[in-house]
Amino acid sequence: MKSTSSINNKEYPIPSILDDKKNIDSFIQSNKDKKIVVVQGLGFVGAVMSIVCANSMVQEYAVIGVDLPNKDTYWKIASINDGIFPVISSDNKVDEFFKNTISKNNFIATYDPYAYSLADIIIVDINLDVKKHSSSLNDLEDFEVDLGPFKKGIEVISKNCKEDSLILIETTVPPGTTEKIVKPIIKDGLGRRDLAKEKIKIGHSYERVMPGPNYIDSIINFYRVYSGINEESSNAVELFLKTIVTTDDYPLTRLSNTNATEMAKVLENSFRAMNIAFIVEWSRFAEEANVNLYDVVNAIRMRPTHKNIMFPGIGVGGYCLTKDPLLASWSRKNLFNSEKLASSEHAVKVNDKMPYDCFTFIKSQYKETLEDKTFLLFGVSYAPDIGDTRYTPVEWLYRFILEEKPKILLHDPFLSYWDEMNISISSDINEYLSNQIDCVIFSTGHTEYRNNSMLIKKLQSLDNLFIIDTIGVLNDREILSLNEKHIVKVLGRGDI
Repeated sequence: MKSTSSINNKEYPIPSILDDKKNIDSFIQSNKDKKIVVVQGLGFVGAVMSIVCANSMVQEYAVIGVDLPNKDTYWKIASINDGIFPVISSDNKVDEFFKNTISKNNFIATYDPYAYSLADIIIVDINLDVKKHSSSLNDLEDFEVDLGPFKKGIEVISKNCKEDSLILIETTVPPGTTEKIVKPIIKDGLGRRDLAKEKIKIGHSYERVMPGPNYIDSIINFYRVYSGINEESSNAVELFLKTIVTTDDYPLTRLSNTNATEMAKVLENSFRAMNIAFIVEWSRFAEEANVNLYDVVNAIRMRPTHKNIMFPGIGVGGYCLTKDPLLASWSRKNLFNSEKLASSEHAVKVNDKMPYDCFTFIKSQYKETLEDKTFLLFGVSYAPDIGDTRYTPVEWLYRFILEEKPKILLHDPFLSYWDEMNISISSDINEYLSNQIDCVIFSTGHTEYRNNSMLIKKLQSLDNLFIIDTIGVLNDREILSLNEKHIVKVLGRGDI
């Protein structure tokens, strides 16, 4: 191949498959007597899962990360092998764990499927996307689940894996996927190679990875649910998980079959998505009734059974809550031939419209056009203290504002570039704070924006600002102080 990929302005030519095979063989030779773990997918989950396995305190693993040889993914392979971890995180353990793998020489990345033939354990961490069909107002009209790339990933494994490997699915999948899709593909691939089908072990244990300050701990120090296609598979999954999870403090939970663990993941995320959707209409009600919904929610949370009621917000982002309820509904209809999960689908529809609701609220505050205004958005990531813009609700808010043709400035302490929008972002909080700003929007709840007296002073020094807090960053004292000179609005708070 002549294709190249880049990171930090360094071009990486994609090597020949022969050269990559030699690199793998050399790596295996230098890691004799270690169990081989191959992680399929080097995204936000797979990359960090790889270094967690390579840093196991219980078992010596040699880890090979596998991704595709194209311009969108190959840079991850090249950067790992060049000593640059492809995920930027506020968790210092990520850098520490990656450096450990370099000193131990027990982590390498490749695009060569030959790696699967060496694996004792194969962990599947690839995307399974939902394609939403929406109107121009981001109003969900229909959707489809694209299993094609996921199936291709499983087929590659089936053509290369050993007959007694453990294949562990961590990808969030529609309930029924492991039993109805993964198992038949794997066993068919083994049969075509005249290998024993009964020795393979297949399990499912969904990840609960949380990019941010607790990135590593969300894998190591967090509860895991798991299952297998049979008892032998479940036992193998349990044995493996005990080498990476501190099970003394965070006991494992075994469920009866893979349908159950797959359902557990999409159910817990659907519950959270519906909780968020539920608070949307109450946020609007609070604004109309001149009620501070934050105070109301805090009062309700005093009751132990209601501690998980949500606060108002700009919308739902990230890779899970935006699609998992749809995966569940699709599964029920297509894999179990029943009715869709109407409430779960409706929750996604409500949440998808939240950025537009925020936009209309902003626009309602201006009698004139927004065309000659300058907006400053504090935060692009979909969640606090992470550099992750996947399905961020800020994207839709940005797009809606942009249609009015104002000038838009973007700040995020964890990002320098917004891939989805092809826009550079400032991480310097002082760069844009000038007298030319008309509207400041707190769009992500980064810690840097909270209880930041210097930021409040700089905002106070500006003239005629409209400040809108979409996620409750500002405290009462800061709101009162800013309100002396500016107009401050908080979604779900009513008049201040």
